[in-house]
Amino acid sequence: MNPGAVAAVAAVACVRLGELWLARRNTRALLAAGAVERGSGHYPLIVAVHAGWLAAIALLVPRSAEVSWPLIAVFVALQALRVWVLASLGRFWTTRIITLPGAPLVRRGPYRFVRHPNYLLVAAEIAVLPLAFGAWEVALVFSVLNAGVLAWRIRLENEALADRLPDGAHQPLTTLR
Repeated sequence: MNPGAVAAVAAVACVRLGELWLARRNTRALLAAGAVERGSGHYPLIVAVHAGWLAAIALLVPRSAEVSWPLIAVFVALQALRVWVLASLGRFWTTRIITLPGAPLVRRGPYRFVRHPNYLLVAAEIAVLPLAFGAWEVALVFSVLNAGVLAWRIRLENEALADRLPDGAHQPLTTLR
């Protein structure tokens, strides 16, 4: 195991655990306000892909692997963009598909430009972090797995949000199809 890769995985895991706490808090509040969860069947696969990605980095990066500091800087920049996404969604950010009937769609922050900015960031994170340690195989395998579960999730999310679009409005393009 590579100590740098293990440290990076530990840092990402800590951030993700904090995000899960926030997501659960938001989920409970939304459900209490009358929101509903859609498409929960895909969620265990997302968790498995993300946990497997972190485990693969920690376990498969050779001790001798060199760190690409420019790619670490890109990963850190992605984390700043991730904070922007979470702040833009505010109380609506969860790790599940939770929709509150009648609530307007978020159109601020990165959502002004892209329909699913968080999924773009996750796709970039899944590629960039292992590449920072030269683990292109991990980046490739988990990018493909992530693309599969995201395609399913985006379809479910678009269906869940479709009834919240204004009458006559078209569904914005998804970032992944």
